[in-house]
Amino acid sequence: MHELGIVFYIIRDVKQAAEEHHVEHVSAVVMNIGEVSTIVPEYLTDCWRWAADKEDLLRGSALKINLVPAVTHCDGCDREYETVRYGRTCPHCNSENTWLLSGREVEIKEIEV
Repeated sequence: MHELGIVFYIIRDVKQAAEEHHVEHVSAVVMNIGEVSTIVPEYLTDCWRWAADKEDLLRGSALKINLVPAVTHCDGCDREYETVRYGRTCPHCNSENTWLLSGREVEIKEIEV
């Protein structure tokens, strides 16, 4: 379960931002998590609860997750499509000349105080 390691990095970054802005308590952290990021949102939330409650700054804070859909762009026909549904091959022109446009994100979107 790599979600616990990710939570430790999130906590590190939130603590650093809080220190820079003289914040004493964080009420929530909002994350953008890509649909194909390999992160299981439920595991991330469980790990957050365990780790955040060990920090005065984060005790009781929520972890809010925005799931970012995986979208692939096809250079063959210049169209976009759902990655999870169709994979690497474009459903419009059958080209494999495609690349992931979104869906791998793992980012802190905002910190609520």
